[in-house]
Amino acid sequence: MQITSNAFAKSYLEPLLAGKRGDSRLIIENAVDAGMLPVDLLNQVIWPTMELLQSLYKEDRITLTQLNLATRLNRSITDQLCAKLPRSEANGKKALIFCGDDEPEELGGQIAADLFEAAGWEVKFAGGGVPEDEVLGLIGDFRPDLLVMFATLPSGVPAVRKLIDYLRAVNSCPLMQIMCCGGIYKRAEGLSEEIGADLYASDAAEAVNIADSHPTRRASVEQQTVGRTRRIKKAEIRRNQRTLPTRIKPLINEESEAIDSAVDATL
Repeated sequence: MQITSNAFAKSYLEPLLAGKRGDSRLIIENAVDAGMLPVDLLNQVIWPTMELLQSLYKEDRITLTQLNLATRLNRSITDQLCAKLPRSEANGKKALIFCGDDEPEELGGQIAADLFEAAGWEVKFAGGGVPEDEVLGLIGDFRPDLLVMFATLPSGVPAVRKLIDYLRAVNSCPLMQIMCCGGIYKRAEGLSEEIGADLYASDAAEAVNIADSHPTRRASVEQQTVGRTRRIKKAEIRRNQRTLPTRIKPLINEESEAIDSAVDATL
């Protein structure tokens, strides 16, 4: 249900910027009492307001104090709304969520985590700025059905490309799907497909629907552009190994390692 209007958005934004906690909460509580669903408020009010606050600050239309007051209050109200979400029975699936290392991305990742949990998923939300080795360790320990990269910052896209490539190469969690959601993936059409993600969603609400509707979708070989040169070379070497004498195979293994190093240096 579309619930936002200019008047409603303004009535919520003004007390946020002034840091009026009671007034801001009352607007949302009245909206819920009037029949607006918490999930709609999260996706049509809370999240767009966060994006608007960032834009206003970058355009020097609000002060840092106003940004901080509004951001923290908006996040506090997010927690209250998420507590009101209806809960589905556990579906036996697990989602691991990371996000860009900035406030809007953290808030969006949090909303995504809460929506997945409300839909019956077991969820771990690790936030942003997690080192790659710890990401891999958490994937190995948690063994998720779905890995969600939410609103990666532009500077973090190369690291996501590298992570997806590594997961493909070592076949880590072979049944795990990889989803790119929101942020840079929404602004740069086709980016999620280019880096080899199995699924794409424009926002947190769509992420749950896409994941539930396409539990087996995988990126095609043509879509998995990251590291394709390396994989093609290694596949060719493996085919050759099957037809060569045993005494030559160690030499081929050395060549495989050399090709890996050379290709890594060019990616």
